[in-house]
Amino acid sequence: MAEAHQAVGFQFTVTPEGIDLHLSREVLKHIYLSGVTSWRKRAIRLKNGILTGVYPASPSSWLILVIAIMSTLYTRVDPSMGMIDSIKETLPVSDYMTVQTQTVVSAILFATGLWFSLILILRYTLKALLSYHGWIFESHGKKSFSTKLWLNLVKMLSGQRPLLYSFQASLPKLPVPRVEDTVRRYLESVRPLLDDEAYKQMETVANEFEKDPAPKLQKYLILKSWWSANYVSDWWEQYIYLRSRGPIMVNSNFYTMDLLYITPTHRQAARAGNVVHAMLQYRRKLERGEHAPVIPMCSFQMERMFNTCRIPGVETDYLQHLKDRKHLVVYHRGRFFKVWLYYGGRHLFPSELETQFQRILGDPTEPRPGEERLAALTAGDRVTWARARMKYFSQGVNKASLDAIETAAFFLTLDDESHGYDPENGRSLDMYAKSLLHGKCYDRWFDKSFTLIIYKNGKMGLNAEHSWGDSPIVGHMWEYVLATDCFQLGYTEEGHCKGDTNKGLALPTLLQWDIPSECQEIITRSYTLAKEIADDVDFHSFLFDEFGKGLIKRCRTSPDAFIQLALQLAQFRDKGKFCLTYESSMTRMFKEGRTETVRSCTCESTAFVRAMEDEEMFRLRKLELFQKAADKHQNMYRLAMTGSGIDRHLFCLYIVSKYLGIDSPFLKQVLSEPWRLSTSQTPQQQLNLIDIQKFPKYVSAGGGFGPVADDGYGVSYIIVGENLITFHISSKFFSPETDSYRFGQNIRQAMLDIKALFNVEKKKP
Repeated sequence: MAEAHQAVGFQFTVTPEGIDLHLSREVLKHIYLSGVTSWRKRAIRLKNGILTGVYPASPSSWLILVIAIMSTLYTRVDPSMGMIDSIKETLPVSDYMTVQTQTVVSAILFATGLWFSLILILRYTLKALLSYHGWIFESHGKKSFSTKLWLNLVKMLSGQRPLLYSFQASLPKLPVPRVEDTVRRYLESVRPLLDDEAYKQMETVANEFEKDPAPKLQKYLILKSWWSANYVSDWWEQYIYLRSRGPIMVNSNFYTMDLLYITPTHRQAARAGNVVHAMLQYRRKLERGEHAPVIPMCSFQMERMFNTCRIPGVETDYLQHLKDRKHLVVYHRGRFFKVWLYYGGRHLFPSELETQFQRILGDPTEPRPGEERLAALTAGDRVTWARARMKYFSQGVNKASLDAIETAAFFLTLDDESHGYDPENGRSLDMYAKSLLHGKCYDRWFDKSFTLIIYKNGKMGLNAEHSWGDSPIVGHMWEYVLATDCFQLGYTEEGHCKGDTNKGLALPTLLQWDIPSECQEIITRSYTLAKEIADDVDFHSFLFDEFGKGLIKRCRTSPDAFIQLALQLAQFRDKGKFCLTYESSMTRMFKEGRTETVRSCTCESTAFVRAMEDEEMFRLRKLELFQKAADKHQNMYRLAMTGSGIDRHLFCLYIVSKYLGIDSPFLKQVLSEPWRLSTSQTPQQQLNLIDIQKFPKYVSAGGGFGPVADDGYGVSYIIVGENLITFHISSKFFSPETDSYRFGQNIRQAMLDIKALFNVEKKKP
């Protein structure tokens, strides 16, 4: 076989005359090409690293400055005010140079020092500009003079083509709010949820906390903010994600869906070939820092998107992030295959990847004992998985195979089911969502940064681990992949990947396992636990196409505030009461920022909801209350984005109190309150690679997550274009208080009822 011959780099035979060595030209060629690619990659990274390191200046500006300084030497003008002469006198090798050489070297050193000084000045100027957040609080479509001036200065200092990480050194740090402000905002947020007596008790506890021990805790937190890049993010990652000992499937991981209306090809292997190739292209640009930055957002989370795996531990997990991983692992019908992604120093072409994946689909090998449900270990209890990993996967073939999975670029599942949106099947999106969220509980490797899932009918999706990054980061990559798959790579008329096939590729490697019966029993227990969790998830996803962002903006209100008020109205109608509501907001305008909580249930929103349920109240009065509630929500969202949120500050104060051994009844109460309505908006069109006005069918349904509280709802919504909003609702079957389908109908009716307050109609397409 050609593959076997190419796999051997050299052969030798022993003869009476000595050793006869035979080298394979093909292998030497691939070794040479691989080396060239590696050095080219290093050179590009070095170049881009230099460009990022001197940003917002450029290397060419150094040359211009040197030439300018050198030119002044011939005009007998000294712009250094004597510094060049001082440098000349202190040169350690001046005895070996002519006077003219000393002058030139001194001028170059002065110009270089001046250049670095200008870089620092420009960088701190840009940091000061990026610390200005007044533009966020201005009305949509209206810009003050200061905001216009700020925008022009940022554009001027940003240069024409900043790289992905160019702004990192210029981003401001997340500020620590004043304790008084945080406590005041907290009390304001719980007022609509407590009766007078309970509120007075909470107010007393909060005031006592504010006097003591809050000042002491705050001092330590301010010290941490000075020392670390972000006073929240490392603790958030460690204590909220990595130290959690419960299953991460459903409880932490989230999912993203494929295009709603379009399936580029129904050939599973072909879709996998194009999408994997598109991901490799994205990864290459990511490693080189060549993606355009989303100004002024932090790009830190993107670094760990690929080549990353969550490694289980008994007390805490940790994230393993590697560089230059050249393989992925594919799961199909209970077997694991290792597939190399490079050939001759280049990425495999889509047609070559299709060939490899088709070989896996056609492989008749049966799974080895314990192999089929092995990934259920990543879906179950973390301590059980950590101990099993140390005992049964620390040596031999099991260790080698597990290393292949954990060090892969990412994980791919060639699913044997078919899913996707079917307009004639009202439950199609529900089943699609559940499949992406948990699958069969053993056919996704939930510890990998993400698992790419390609279904039998050509549809696809992602299941993403949450500790390394948030959904907007995954959405950035997903948008690039969808656009590249459909508009750049494309397919033949028969649905195959374009390009010639390469039959000389080495076959995918079937990973080997030797799993003892005791470990198989542990796998079974993990699977049983995971299946109980999965079977309890009640999911309902639906498309709301009666109106969308276009009509809401004509109502002169924020689409997000409109939807959040509809969710409050739906919640009240569903349960007859209000609850603590979580809406996720970004803090990526700060260095290494992640998320903050917007407490969407306010006194203003509850007043509006009660007014909507009062049939005798006039429409104009309801509109007035709606506008007050919407304005309040927008202001809270803006405060959260600009570092003046409530929950991350209180969370960090709680962590400090635990380190110091200080017991705080107030902080205990705050962090024990359940979020019975947890919501999140998934951003769309971050890169604007798909013109949905021109291609309205090329839209994604976004993604979602599992329920946060046992008796509550998780709601993800995506504003798609001007006329579509998709909702993903999760809850638990065992709770008699929740029903995802019922809540979905309440959301739909709430959206329509609020829209009826305005004299606007949806524009005809």
